[in-house]
Amino acid sequence: MNMLTAAFEHFDAYNKKDPNTFTWNGVGYPQEYFLAVKLHDWVKELDANAGEELLLASRSQHIGRWEIPRSTYPEGREAYLKWRKDLAQYHAEKAAAIMENVGYSTDQIARVKQILLKQKLKVDHDVQTIENALCLVFLQFQYEDFHPKYEADKVINILKKSLLKMDAHGHSFALGLNYSEKGMYYIQEALKLMKK
Repeated sequence: MNMLTAAFEHFDAYNKKDPNTFTWNGVGYPQEYFLAVKLHDWVKELDANAGEELLLASRSQHIGRWEIPRSTYPEGREAYLKWRKDLAQYHAEKAAAIMENVGYSTDQIARVKQILLKQKLKVDHDVQTIENALCLVFLQFQYEDFHPKYEADKVINILKKSLLKMDAHGHSFALGLNYSEKGMYYIQEALKLMKK
């Protein structure tokens, strides 16, 4: 077994411990395992020549996410941002430990951590690719369940923020997905706001 396959097996085994279930097409999966596999698939779709470090990052982006619930932080935007930052560091350390265990070099581990922490977004191709892929996973698998729960203005604002993080390559895939009529309306409104 090569190191990449071994790392994937360890990442997947860890994420299969997620007690939260994600249901897709009537089948239930451990949530972070399902989303990690779909993120990995999107990265390969976006970049047919994705390097090993990008593939490793894609499969471990949110490893162990359920272990630090949002509810363990206070309410409010500042606490939310602190939670997100702490989570990213947690994922990076988890992935690094597994990579070290299967034999990856210090340089390779550092590169994966850089991608996971999304350093140099809009400048680093691999970081941009994973950001595109993260937004596409949300749009394809979570968005249609998400948007009916909130007021239109909030949905459009969240979409605008997500779409701004993407580049034109990511947008082309996002616009090719299937949406409900209302889902597509919100996306079109968010795109209009981006152009103002």
